[in-house]
Amino acid sequence: MSVPQEPGVVVSTTGPTPDGPSGFWPDLRAAMNGAPQDYTSGPIGRAVLLLAIPMVLEMMMESLLGVCDVFFVARLGANAIATVGITEALLTLIFGVAIGLSMAATAMVARRIGEKSPRQAAEAAVQAIWLGVLLSVPIGIAGGLWASTLLRWMGASPEVVALGAPYTAITLGGNLTILMLFLINAAFRGAGDAMIAMRAVWLANLVNIVLDPCLIFGLGPFPEMGLTGGAVGSVVGRGSGVAYQVYALWRSRGHLQIRLARWRLDPLVMGQLLRVSMGGIFQFLVATASWLMLVRIVSYFGSSAVAGYTVALRLIVFAILPAWGLSNAAATLVGQNLGAGQPRRAERSVWMIGFANMLFLGGVTVVFLVLAERLVRLFVDDPVVVSFGVDCLRYVSYGYVFYAYGMVLQQAFNGAGDTTTPTIINLICYWLFQIPLAYVLAVMVGLGAQGVFLTITISESALAVVCILVFRRGRWKSQVI
Repeated sequence: MSVPQEPGVVVSTTGPTPDGPSGFWPDLRAAMNGAPQDYTSGPIGRAVLLLAIPMVLEMMMESLLGVCDVFFVARLGANAIATVGITEALLTLIFGVAIGLSMAATAMVARRIGEKSPRQAAEAAVQAIWLGVLLSVPIGIAGGLWASTLLRWMGASPEVVALGAPYTAITLGGNLTILMLFLINAAFRGAGDAMIAMRAVWLANLVNIVLDPCLIFGLGPFPEMGLTGGAVGSVVGRGSGVAYQVYALWRSRGHLQIRLARWRLDPLVMGQLLRVSMGGIFQFLVATASWLMLVRIVSYFGSSAVAGYTVALRLIVFAILPAWGLSNAAATLVGQNLGAGQPRRAERSVWMIGFANMLFLGGVTVVFLVLAERLVRLFVDDPVVVSFGVDCLRYVSYGYVFYAYGMVLQQAFNGAGDTTTPTIINLICYWLFQIPLAYVLAVMVGLGAQGVFLTITISESALAVVCILVFRRGRWKSQVI
């Protein structure tokens, strides 16, 4: 059952006791049931498992969506694939805002839950949602009105602009669904309610996967909308996930439940959240702007290069997103354990998750090196596009073992509320190192698009090494939020 603690907040009293059954299968069942857990006590391995399972499953579905999208769009030709790739590059700026705000939401909610302050956790979640709404409006208007101009700025050919402008306009115009899906799930994850976040993403992506072929090809009673149908399917799918999230905030039995009384603007709490999130937003804008520039450099070498790069990135994301699920578990454990006054437990959790992530991505590296061409040919038959895709997949996978630790450690900093440190690291490794090196290798040295692919491996590996050295200094343990 659940009992009211403060106006607008309900804290569940259900869930297994600390001395309940343990072991892999009981823990797997507990993780899948989504029962509230205390992640600041008990074996660290069990806490990691209970959080990581739903978070990895959440990201696996997210990665499956990206693969399915490009699978269907690839049937429309190289220009359609290039449109999706360029639009995804533009979306990275929105993702940067969403992820930056999400980092702050996760850190603040997790810290308040660790401090046993559910009212403040609920306030942080609500103000994060309001921030997302306020930011989405100007982005949606600009994207909807100037889609063609944005595509031209990104170096798209006239054919790509003519074909892809409606797709880009709908995708950017519906950015509210992206922001909400990120922000509300970040609050759930920070509270330890990872299963609720997983269900929202699964619903959103299942709806999208069903709608995409129906709207693109006109199956059954649906109109044939071509590439534009893919954008409509994505917006409707994400909107379904957001509807479930809002429902879950009222009806769930997790740690975080918000009643109508909490849905009000609180300038003080919003200001505090915005202050923490600014570092996170800038951190990811730095990273995503760098990826944007990489796409721009790849576009020098034609639509086939962009198409191959897009297909390869979809496959890369298919592997990377489950690893991000592990990294998200690190953020939650760091935030809650720092709130509970247990920094050493937080640090041990991070190293354990980093090692598990290294093993996972090490296996993915082997698969990509051996099966790169077969994987790319699942999506496209054009030999030129396949060649670019295979090169990208193999070059980038060389750095996976390093990147496994880099992504976990960056999320650990963010979970502690220290968004400044990874922002500085990103500035150095991306803007001062990655972008100039990509241009030099691709254009000046003459390696072409392969120079960009090689640059990604070098820069991401360097970032991981820097993160390890800085994390070991331990200043993140004293971060106050």
